[in-house]
Amino acid sequence: MNSSEGKSEVCLTCEFQENLDILRETYFFSALPLELLKLLAYLCSREIYKAGDYLFSQGDDDGQAFYILSGKTRLIHSKNGMERVVREYGKEAFLGGMALVGNIQRFFSLQAISDTACLVLTRDKFSKAMEQFPEQMPKIVKALVERICNWEERFLVEISENCEACRTKIGISLI
Repeated sequence: MNSSEGKSEVCLTCEFQENLDILRETYFFSALPLELLKLLAYLCSREIYKAGDYLFSQGDDDGQAFYILSGKTRLIHSKNGMERVVREYGKEAFLGGMALVGNIQRFFSLQAISDTACLVLTRDKFSKAMEQFPEQMPKIVKALVERICNWEERFLVEISENCEACRTKIGISLI
């Protein structure tokens, strides 16, 4: 083995370990056993998006989840030809977990504001991994339910107290 092969192997090992550490800390995956986390860490890819690139577009069913390693993105909603920036996401944001478990058309577009590096997992790869660990799916569902309920609880406290119209539109945790 020459020295460039050794460096490449070391880099892949470091990247795998970083992927594993990220998955262990991400709400969606944190309750899963180490064997499954290792498989998912191996199946993830790292993608670079240039400023202005779209990670996904409104209306797409791309079946991908993203963990932002670096950079900044903006969430955009388009309606009647008008675009509205909803919010921004940066380092350590995890987006798209629900796209891993089912077909979901995106309600928003996600655009890189600056060069952005992401850890990406596709629905196909996630599904293949879960086929080997079917007993773990309830943990994924539990993580999603907890996230939705926590979001709604924060929404009730932070937003809806001052917004009568907002209060009439909540209740997603009742689904």
